[in-house]
Amino acid sequence: MIDAPTALIYTMVLVSAADSDMTDAEFQTIGSIVRQLPVFKKFELDRLPETTAACAERLAEANGLDKVLEEIVSNLPKRLHETAYALACDVAAADAHASQEELRLLELLQDKLDIGALEIAAIERGARARHTVL
Repeated sequence: MIDAPTALIYTMVLVSAADSDMTDAEFQTIGSIVRQLPVFKKFELDRLPETTAACAERLAEANGLDKVLEEIVSNLPKRLHETAYALACDVAAADAHASQEELRLLELLQDKLDIGALEIAAIERGARARHTVL
């Protein structure tokens, strides 16, 4: 069983790993998010490497994606589902190009986290706005 901050980190790792290319920009985004957002206030930052590694190990198991998604949904309070999706979008946007695999994973998250279309559109638009470059 994992706690809510760990489930949020697993969500971000899923998106980063979706295209089998976990970029430095994605790792930096995850680290920045964990350092800055209030939802991670009680999460010990020095646990981040072991938490991301544990998620990667679970993903490598048979049916790893399904197991990790179930673990996220089972351990994340409903009130944090939109937060999880927003963090996933930020990681997908981190390297200025969301791959087809990342987009497919975002669709899976929409379904598993049971987020409405209006909320999805708002979250995605916010991520685009935050990650737009000149």
